Amino acid sequence: MVDELVLLLHALLMRHRALSIENSQLMEQLRLLVCERASLLRQVRPPSCPVPFPETFNGESSRLPEFIVQTASYMLVNENRFCNDAMKVAFLISLLTGEAEEWVVPYIEMDSPILGDYRAFLDEMKQCFGWDDDEDDDDDEEDDY
Repeated sequence: MVDELVLLLHALLMRHRALSIENSQLMEQLRLLVCERASLLRQVRPPSCPVPFPETFNGESSRLPEFIVQTASYMLVNENRFCNDAMKVAFLISLLTGEAEEWVVPYIEMDSPILGDYRAFLDEMKQCFGWDDDEDDDDDEEDDY
């Protein structure tokens, strides 16, 4: 009986190791795809877009308001491309680099519902990267888009 349990435990440990390796490989592929998507999105710009393509955001708190305004403005003039919250959040994620990119990875890994909720995603970004909500007005245009 003990030998059978030892064999079963060994098999489970081997399976866990194999799944861990596969998970690491998949996460690396996901990271590469997110980077490739961001690169492709930077190349795809409507010829007559009156709003410039937003700059990337690396987690620097002082740049967060500018990043949110830039991305909200860009999505507003290209509303046909950003028809739902998931598309908006994916667009924001594609522009994250450095610390901000590292911050979002756990949300992607656990397929968090926040990835489909633009307002909630913005709120999380604001909380993590130091946005003072006391200065916000609930009717701000960037929150509406």
